[in-house]
Amino acid sequence: MWAEVVFMLLCFSKIHAQSCAGQCSQKLEMCSCHATCLSLQNCCKDYRQFCLEVTPYSGTMFGGTDFTVLHVTFDKSSKLICRFNAEIETEGYVDRDGRGHCISPLLYETGWIPFDISTDGVTYNRQGTWLSVHSGKLDPDLKIGLKWSSGDTERQVGEPYSDSWTPEWKFLYTLGRDLPNNGQFSFIPKSTEKPFSDWELGSVRVSRTSDPDGKRDTEAVWSEDHALAWHLEEGFRQDSTSWALEKCLKWDELERALPNFLNETIDCPCTLAQARGRHGQTDYGCDIEKGSVCTYHPGSVHCVRAIQASPKYAAGQQCCYDSTGAQVLTSDSIGGSTPDRGHDWGSPPYRKPPRVPGMSHWLYDVLSFYYCCLWSDNCHYYFTHRPSSDCRTYQAPKAGIAFGDPHFITFDGSSYTFNGKGEYYLMLATEKGLSVQGRTERVKLNNGSLAKATRLSAVAMREKDSDVIEVRLTDQEDHLEVLRNQEVLSFSQQSWVDLKGVFVFSSVPQNVTVMFPTGAGVEVRARGGAMATSVLLPREFTNQTLGLLGRMNDDPDDDLVSSDGEVIPSDQSGAETILQFGAGWAITNETSLFAYDSQRLLNEYYFAPKHDPDFVPSFTVHVDPEDPLYGEMSKMCFGPGLWFCKPGTRCVLWVAGPAQEWAEGRDEVSGGVKGHLLLQQGYVLSGSGERTCLEDGEWSGRTTHCVTNDIVGIVLGSVFASTTLIIAVVAIVLTIRKQKRRTEEMELKGDL
Repeated sequence: MWAEVVFMLLCFSKIHAQSCAGQCSQKLEMCSCHATCLSLQNCCKDYRQFCLEVTPYSGTMFGGTDFTVLHVTFDKSSKLICRFNAEIETEGYVDRDGRGHCISPLLYETGWIPFDISTDGVTYNRQGTWLSVHSGKLDPDLKIGLKWSSGDTERQVGEPYSDSWTPEWKFLYTLGRDLPNNGQFSFIPKSTEKPFSDWELGSVRVSRTSDPDGKRDTEAVWSEDHALAWHLEEGFRQDSTSWALEKCLKWDELERALPNFLNETIDCPCTLAQARGRHGQTDYGCDIEKGSVCTYHPGSVHCVRAIQASPKYAAGQQCCYDSTGAQVLTSDSIGGSTPDRGHDWGSPPYRKPPRVPGMSHWLYDVLSFYYCCLWSDNCHYYFTHRPSSDCRTYQAPKAGIAFGDPHFITFDGSSYTFNGKGEYYLMLATEKGLSVQGRTERVKLNNGSLAKATRLSAVAMREKDSDVIEVRLTDQEDHLEVLRNQEVLSFSQQSWVDLKGVFVFSSVPQNVTVMFPTGAGVEVRARGGAMATSVLLPREFTNQTLGLLGRMNDDPDDDLVSSDGEVIPSDQSGAETILQFGAGWAITNETSLFAYDSQRLLNEYYFAPKHDPDFVPSFTVHVDPEDPLYGEMSKMCFGPGLWFCKPGTRCVLWVAGPAQEWAEGRDEVSGGVKGHLLLQQGYVLSGSGERTCLEDGEWSGRTTHCVTNDIVGIVLGSVFASTTLIIAVVAIVLTIRKQKRRTEEMELKGDL
């Protein structure tokens, strides 16, 4: 007991934190210091257990992934038992180097799954987490990455389609044995007779020849789940259209007997720009960034899915858009937006229909599209039960924004600059259980000195009992690092992860999107060595928010509410007053969501005041053209990497001579930003001097650049002119289509 106390005290020491971690990783009884030893990685919160690190850390929910336990050496004679979710056991093994291995089992759910390891089958004192991933979301290289010299190819299938089913993954038969690894395999299905023709959904598995036929939870490589069109009956051979129609009619009959889920789904955003920036997650089957291969939505270029399933029926919403940015409706095209009875990503508690990831969606929504639309010309049956929702009731979320040094735009549109150094509540909604915290640090100039101003460097967030997500800048310029519960989260295998109570998407290291079940979202962008954060809230958060991003109630006059409830009038919001206001929203160590996993963070933020009272920022604009801080305004409104766009905001830029100084201020028309641009001799301004944020979330005008006064500038001007023409044409098309829809609606109302 004495030794335990000593180590706990050492953990509080800035000097001995690393020493404590080394002791705890070697002796199990010393893991009790984890509660205070902030750099420790091998001990769990329950000090009686070791926390394990594994590689790879994720695999398909079908199972069969062999993962290695790192940093632990096992006795070679040990027989490992790996237990997932405290109930599913698989046999592990110890390799010749003493490294432990587990085989992931079949899981009817996605997300982080806890597992334990025992070496005696009785005591499970080592624990870790395994990321179970949707079968269609893993990178293709991962699915073919296992090397095998010979093996079996087996057919695994799901339960036959009916109105009441229990998820089952059943072995049918082996397609081939002792196959050479030449990268190709062809086969002829065994039979077209029942019972094989009753199965409609399946997958192919490649496993070791030494394994018995159909052995569960063995090392294997899986294909994605797909329509099982191998065992076509004689009826299909005689008349394929009639065969498909019969299947379609059976589905139609089933749908009429099931509960109506349509009134529970949310409406789609009106435009592609809104959908990509404010609504949901890109549909992996129709992605404009990957060539718009939209098999199930022909004519569309991009689709998004609602992040969360509906609360009662676990239904999903899919919204699709054409090349003009307009929403595609099933009343106009077979490729229109469609709701889903089973959300493709499933929904807790997962194991019962329609909540099983992938399988529920296939059985309720995708196979019927094959029968009614792809394999026969009877889509009217399908669209009777899967009609597009328009955007009549869609309400864009309200955005609170922090960017630059840092500037804040509240949810109701007020703007101010707060240059405090520390950790603060960007937004706190106690009744909703949502907390978004921001960390600011001093700006480092090109010459290595520190400016008397700060920048946003990290954002941490949690909703109720969800996983804690932190996004922070790294030493690598413009790269963001994501942490889950204070541990680094990798996106090397998939661009999105469905975690406990939170969804995180990051397709590139510069962008991270976080979504919560309430519909709240946080977008983080890194540009030019700085971070910009947008907190997006649905209307249900009205009168629920406090913090640096203000009170959300459509009244900008009471946006700034201090931590003791006092409203700061806009005519009294000077720089010194704002500094005091911001300091009041500093968090505490007890409420902090941040990780302090370096000596610098420990010194500057954990063992120091959350608001640094010794740091006094500059309250006036200092003229220094070499200081990148004062180029922030022009980059924000006129640079190539625009970080945010709040509808109605106007950015105005005046070209100034070399003798004139920077001037940054507020545009009285819209509350946007304005300023002078210093032009050196030999340079001219190319692009728009004034830009306005349009209703669709896009900037008007042309990207503004300083270019040399030569032929390069002329060429660039021509390119920008062409781009403007294209934008104008698109805008005209969108306007015509919008007017046409309004006319049709007015005519319809007249007929009624």
